[in-house]
Amino acid sequence: MARVAIIGGGISGLGTALMLGRRGHAVTLFEQETRQADTDLDEDFYRWKRPRVPQADQPHSFLAPVRTVLRAEAPDVHADLLARGAREYHDFDWFDQHPPHRDGDEDLVTLRTRRIVLEAALTAAVRREPSVEVRRGRRVSALTVQDGDPPRVTGLRVDDGTHDGTHPADLVVDAAGRRSAVPGWLTAAGCRPPVVDSHRTGITYLCRWYRLRADGPRDPGRVRTGSVAGFAAAGVFPSDNDTFALSMVLSTGDPTRGALLDPAVFEAVLRRFPACAAWLDLDPEPRSAVLAMAGLDNRWTSLTDDAGPVVTGLVNAGDSLVHTNPTLGHGVALGLLAGQYLAGHADQVAADPTGYHDWAARTLRPWFDAQVAGDRANEQRLLDGSALPERRTAALAACAFDDPVVMRARAHVRHLVRTPEEAFGSEEVDRHVTAWLAARPDFAPRHDGPTRSEWEALIPA
Repeated sequence: MARVAIIGGGISGLGTALMLGRRGHAVTLFEQETRQADTDLDEDFYRWKRPRVPQADQPHSFLAPVRTVLRAEAPDVHADLLARGAREYHDFDWFDQHPPHRDGDEDLVTLRTRRIVLEAALTAAVRREPSVEVRRGRRVSALTVQDGDPPRVTGLRVDDGTHDGTHPADLVVDAAGRRSAVPGWLTAAGCRPPVVDSHRTGITYLCRWYRLRADGPRDPGRVRTGSVAGFAAAGVFPSDNDTFALSMVLSTGDPTRGALLDPAVFEAVLRRFPACAAWLDLDPEPRSAVLAMAGLDNRWTSLTDDAGPVVTGLVNAGDSLVHTNPTLGHGVALGLLAGQYLAGHADQVAADPTGYHDWAARTLRPWFDAQVAGDRANEQRLLDGSALPERRTAALAACAFDDPVVMRARAHVRHLVRTPEEAFGSEEVDRHVTAWLAARPDFAPRHDGPTRSEWEALIPA
């Protein structure tokens, strides 16, 4: 069994530590933040300032792989999530009844919850795991590297506030996130540099959190969770314990984005999007300011190049490996899938990380590439402000809410089961979309959100 050191105590670090520990490996996790998610979820969520985790207070919907990995590797964490208020939503719940079952349908389930709830459940499970030691308030300051071809990482140097101590390990996992210092440490140690593929996204996120009132209405009825304008998209994220978030995506170049930080302006604009208006009509209690997140990129950091691994004894996971703009919500799913692979192959990866790098390129990289391509198209659409999808593309999106066959294909893409080409390119889906269009000869692509003039009329001069 391997001695594993993990840098970073976010979701990927905690999940990887738990899965490794439960397979008998001796795991030490180093996290420089002293505070941890605990039992007071609202206190942690609304008042814990986390500048190194800008996505922490943004809305999440955890895709099917998150639930699938937890149910397989840590069913107690899945049960704890539900006990803490997380809710499960099957994509077929949109319909009055689910269609005839096909293999895999049972897994098309989203976990609707704030990120802090998953962090709290993982933290509690790791605390119970005897094979995992968590050292909080400990900042990893460097790697210990042994010469070789390639060099080998043999452990860490850890700053405890008074001096640097050495912590040996058979395998080090970099789960320090998008701002990980590990690539710089490798270069400083004389290793070949990691191969970084980075794509800046010109997209801004704005959100505000609400809670349904105990004596108020509970459900907006059958309302889609997303609406679009030519230059913006808005959506609803139902969450745990009667909370939900309203979220908006627009270009970083939009001159009105600063005005939207005013809650009154934010809500006035969102009322022009049907998805958000239906939830605001429930008269919810606002729980946060308008929260912004920008300066995002899609980044793949590979610790292997054409000559092979740049180092042995070290791999990366979570946002340290693949960081994607959160439009599609892939981050936590990809991080836990990587942790699950590492837990099942730790001894082999410690000896030679080639298999892990190959698995990541084969399994995770296609979703990164899809996000990059999608963001390029979205950024241009938001800037242009008037472009509409071609008729069949728009029909494919609309048809899913009438036809379970097309909804299944949509869910397969959303939950990382099949690529868009595989899911939507089937003969069956093509037949169903064709029939849907034939029954609607007047169907034309349109935006259900505001026009630009309607939007600007709501923005203070």
